[in-house]
Amino acid sequence: MKRVRIDFAAPGLARTVHRTGPLGWSLALLAVLLCALAVATGWQMLTRQRELDARLALARRYAGAPEIVTAAAAPPPQIGEVQAQAVNAAVRQLNLPWRALHDAVEQATPKTIALIALEPDPRRRSIRITAEAKSSDDMIAYVEQLKQQALFGAGTVTLLRHETDELDPNRPLRFQLEAQWEAP
Repeated sequence: MKRVRIDFAAPGLARTVHRTGPLGWSLALLAVLLCALAVATGWQMLTRQRELDARLALARRYAGAPEIVTAAAAPPPQIGEVQAQAVNAAVRQLNLPWRALHDAVEQATPKTIALIALEPDPRRRSIRITAEAKSSDDMIAYVEQLKQQALFGAGTVTLLRHETDELDPNRPLRFQLEAQWEAP
Protein backbone atom coordinates (compact mmCIF):
# COMPACT_ATOMS: atom_id res chain seq x y z
CA MET A 1 0.00 0.00 0.00
CA LYS A 2 1.06 3.50 -0.85
CA ARG A 3 1.86 5.95 1.92
CA VAL A 4 -0.55 8.96 2.13
CA ARG A 5 0.67 12.25 3.48
CA ILE A 6 -1.96 14.14 5.37
CA ASP A 7 -0.91 17.48 6.76
CA PHE A 8 -3.39 19.63 8.72
CA ALA A 9 -0.84 22.22 9.78
CA ALA A 10 -1.36 25.82 8.66
CA PRO A 11 1.08 27.03 5.98
CA GLY A 12 4.00 28.90 7.49
CA LEU A 13 7.76 29.06 7.96
CA ALA A 14 7.97 26.16 10.42
CA ARG A 15 6.05 23.88 8.05
CA THR A 16 8.24 24.90 5.10
CA VAL A 17 11.44 24.23 7.07
CA HIS A 18 10.12 20.85 8.23
CA ARG A 19 9.08 19.76 4.74
CA THR A 20 12.24 20.95 2.92
CA GLY A 21 14.33 18.03 1.79
CA PRO A 22 18.12 17.63 1.61
CA LEU A 23 18.23 18.79 -2.03
CA GLY A 24 16.50 22.08 -1.14
CA TRP A 25 18.88 22.68 1.78
CA SER A 26 21.87 21.96 -0.45
CA LEU A 27 20.70 24.49 -3.07
CA ALA A 28 20.03 27.13 -0.41
CA LEU A 29 23.52 26.61 1.05
CA LEU A 30 25.06 26.88 -2.42
CA ALA A 31 23.17 30.14 -3.08
CA VAL A 32 24.37 31.63 0.23
CA LEU A 33 27.98 30.63 -0.55
CA LEU A 34 27.77 32.21 -4.04
CA CYS A 35 26.37 35.45 -2.59
CA ALA A 36 29.16 35.55 0.00
CA LEU A 37 31.75 34.97 -2.74
CA ALA A 38 30.24 37.82 -4.83
CA VAL A 39 30.33 40.20 -1.85
CA ALA A 40 33.96 39.31 -1.08
CA THR A 41 35.02 39.78 -4.72
CA GLY A 42 33.20 43.13 -4.92
CA TRP A 43 34.87 44.31 -1.73
CA GLN A 44 38.33 43.33 -3.03
CA MET A 45 37.71 45.16 -6.32
CA LEU A 46 36.54 48.31 -4.51
CA THR A 47 39.63 48.23 -2.29
CA ARG A 48 41.89 47.76 -5.33
CA GLN A 49 40.20 50.67 -7.15
CA ARG A 50 40.74 52.98 -4.17
CA GLU A 51 44.43 52.00 -4.03
CA LEU A 52 44.87 52.70 -7.74
CA ASP A 53 43.11 56.09 -7.44
CA ALA A 54 45.41 57.04 -4.56
CA ARG A 55 48.50 56.03 -6.58
CA LEU A 56 47.31 57.98 -9.61
CA ALA A 57 46.70 61.11 -7.52
CA LEU A 58 50.19 60.76 -5.97
CA ALA A 59 51.80 60.30 -9.39
CA ARG A 60 50.00 63.39 -10.75
CA ARG A 61 51.11 65.43 -7.78
CA TYR A 62 54.75 64.47 -8.34
CA ALA A 63 54.50 65.11 -12.08
CA GLY A 64 52.84 68.50 -11.57
CA ALA A 65 49.84 67.60 -13.70
CA PRO A 66 46.42 68.89 -12.72
CA GLU A 67 44.20 66.59 -10.69
CA ILE A 68 41.39 66.50 -13.24
CA VAL A 69 42.30 65.73 -16.81
CA THR A 70 39.67 66.56 -19.41
CA ALA A 71 39.61 65.28 -22.93
CA ALA A 72 40.60 67.90 -25.48
CA ALA A 73 37.69 69.07 -27.59
CA ALA A 74 37.95 68.36 -31.26
CA PRO A 75 38.48 71.50 -33.31
CA PRO A 76 35.33 72.70 -35.05
CA PRO A 77 35.10 71.73 -38.71
CA GLN A 78 36.31 74.38 -41.11
CA ILE A 79 33.53 75.81 -43.26
CA GLY A 80 34.45 77.57 -46.46
CA GLU A 81 33.20 81.08 -47.22
CA VAL A 82 30.97 79.91 -50.05
CA GLN A 83 29.43 77.19 -47.90
CA ALA A 84 28.89 79.64 -45.01
CA GLN A 85 27.12 82.08 -47.32
CA ALA A 86 24.90 79.30 -48.67
CA VAL A 87 23.97 78.17 -45.15
CA ASN A 88 23.26 81.75 -44.06
CA ALA A 89 21.07 82.32 -47.13
CA ALA A 90 19.11 79.15 -46.39
CA VAL A 91 18.63 80.20 -42.76
CA ARG A 92 17.43 83.65 -43.82
CA GLN A 93 15.00 82.04 -46.27
CA LEU A 94 13.67 79.70 -43.57
CA ASN A 95 13.28 82.56 -41.11
CA LEU A 96 11.08 84.59 -43.43
CA PRO A 97 7.78 85.58 -41.80
CA TRP A 98 5.84 83.86 -44.59
CA ARG A 99 2.50 83.73 -42.83
CA ALA A 100 2.59 87.38 -41.80
CA LEU A 101 3.66 88.47 -45.30
CA HIS A 102 0.96 86.40 -46.96
CA ASP A 103 -1.74 87.65 -44.59
CA ALA A 104 -0.72 91.30 -45.02
CA VAL A 105 -0.68 91.09 -48.82
CA GLU A 106 -3.93 89.12 -48.89
CA GLN A 107 -5.75 91.63 -46.66
CA ALA A 108 -4.63 94.56 -48.78
CA THR A 109 -5.37 92.99 -52.19
CA PRO A 110 -8.81 93.84 -53.58
CA LYS A 111 -10.59 91.84 -56.28
CA THR A 112 -9.54 94.40 -58.91
CA ILE A 113 -5.86 93.46 -58.50
CA ALA A 114 -4.38 90.26 -59.91
CA LEU A 115 -1.19 89.16 -58.14
CA ILE A 116 1.41 87.67 -60.48
CA ALA A 117 4.49 87.21 -58.29
CA LEU A 118 5.77 87.65 -54.74
CA GLU A 119 9.57 87.71 -54.47
CA PRO A 120 10.95 88.13 -50.94
CA ASP A 121 14.47 89.39 -50.32
CA PRO A 122 15.39 88.33 -46.77
CA ARG A 123 18.68 90.21 -46.78
CA ARG A 124 16.95 93.57 -47.35
CA ARG A 125 13.77 92.54 -45.49
CA SER A 126 11.68 93.44 -48.49
CA ILE A 127 9.19 91.81 -50.83
CA ARG A 128 8.75 92.62 -54.50
CA ILE A 129 5.17 92.29 -55.71
CA THR A 130 4.24 92.05 -59.38
CA ALA A 131 0.55 92.57 -60.12
CA GLU A 132 -1.96 93.74 -62.73
CA ALA A 133 -4.79 96.23 -62.40
CA LYS A 134 -7.52 97.48 -64.74
CA SER A 135 -6.70 101.13 -64.12
CA SER A 136 -4.10 103.38 -62.58
CA ASP A 137 -6.58 104.37 -59.85
CA ASP A 138 -6.81 100.73 -58.75
CA MET A 139 -3.00 100.51 -58.72
CA ILE A 140 -2.62 103.65 -56.56
CA ALA A 141 -5.38 102.47 -54.20
CA TYR A 142 -3.58 99.13 -53.83
CA VAL A 143 -0.30 100.83 -52.93
CA GLU A 144 -2.11 102.91 -50.32
CA GLN A 145 -3.81 99.81 -48.86
CA LEU A 146 -0.43 98.10 -48.53
CA LYS A 147 0.91 101.14 -46.69
CA GLN A 148 -1.92 100.73 -44.17
CA GLN A 149 -0.73 97.22 -43.23
CA ALA A 150 1.02 97.14 -39.85
CA LEU A 151 3.70 94.73 -41.12
CA PHE A 152 4.90 97.12 -43.82
CA GLY A 153 4.42 100.47 -42.07
CA ALA A 154 3.89 103.83 -43.74
CA GLY A 155 6.41 104.94 -46.32
CA THR A 156 7.99 101.53 -46.91
CA VAL A 157 5.86 100.62 -49.94
CA THR A 158 7.30 101.99 -53.18
CA LEU A 159 5.98 101.73 -56.73
CA LEU A 160 8.97 100.70 -58.86
CA ARG A 161 7.55 100.59 -62.38
CA HIS A 162 4.36 100.19 -64.35
CA GLU A 163 3.45 99.58 -67.97
CA THR A 164 0.39 98.91 -70.05
CA ASP A 165 0.19 95.58 -71.86
CA GLU A 166 -0.68 96.68 -75.39
CA LEU A 167 -0.91 93.11 -76.72
CA ASP A 168 -3.77 92.20 -74.40
CA PRO A 169 -7.18 93.46 -75.64
CA ASN A 170 -8.15 94.44 -72.06
CA ARG A 171 -4.95 96.54 -71.80
CA PRO A 172 -4.18 95.77 -68.13
CA LEU A 173 -1.71 97.88 -66.21
CA ARG A 174 1.16 95.69 -65.02
CA PHE A 175 3.13 97.15 -62.14
CA GLN A 176 5.83 96.22 -59.69
CA LEU A 177 6.22 97.52 -56.18
CA GLU A 178 8.52 96.89 -53.26
CA ALA A 179 7.49 96.76 -49.61
CA GLN A 180 9.86 96.47 -46.67
CA TRP A 181 8.60 94.66 -43.59
CA GLU A 182 9.44 95.68 -40.09
CA ALA A 183 11.24 93.39 -37.66
CA PRO A 184 8.91 91.55 -35.27
